[in-house]
Amino acid sequence: MTTTILLSERSGPVKKLRAEGHIPAVVYSSRMDSEQVTVPEKEIRASLKRNPRAILNVTLPSKAKQPVIVHQVQKDCLTGQLLHIDFLQINMKEQLDTSIPVHFTGEAKGTKEGGILQIETHEVMIRCMPKKLPEYLAIDISKLSIGEHITVADLEVPKHIEVLSDPETILVTILGMQKLDAVVEPAAGQAEEAVESV
Repeated sequence: MTTTILLSERSGPVKKLRAEGHIPAVVYSSRMDSEQVTVPEKEIRASLKRNPRAILNVTLPSKAKQPVIVHQVQKDCLTGQLLHIDFLQINMKEQLDTSIPVHFTGEAKGTKEGGILQIETHEVMIRCMPKKLPEYLAIDISKLSIGEHITVADLEVPKHIEVLSDPETILVTILGMQKLDAVVEPAAGQAEEAVESV
């Protein structure tokens, strides 16, 4: 836990806060009432870029320090501007349930054969101790052929991590190219029918 971010008490219109480089945020947990705060945009952007699932050590307006993770990020879909951050306070001595991304490594054999790589699921839910929280889970897709897929059950994870997502959930699949004849022929048939009906 190397990143420490100073949170400030929220006051004033949110538009003004954002214009001044402070993003509205909330810190909550099952052990405390939620606290409305602001977080420096420059610092939280840098943290999200390094590792969006990192455990952060935040200093609250009360000067108390708490370990948190970023639970949700709200952005403007057009400009990418950060609108709001939800921080979840965690207990470093208890297991944490959270989602982490899946990274697909290698080039699938099926794409070399003309297939199309389709990622179905980008994240999985896991449970582990906070200090053991990985940045992501990786899986090699290089042997994947057309018509084949990889599920959550195929992930190889360390013993200290429990995967909570449904093991049958498909992560990635290789689709075959549709034949043009299957698309063109019905269209041609419809055209003939249209001529006959005139």
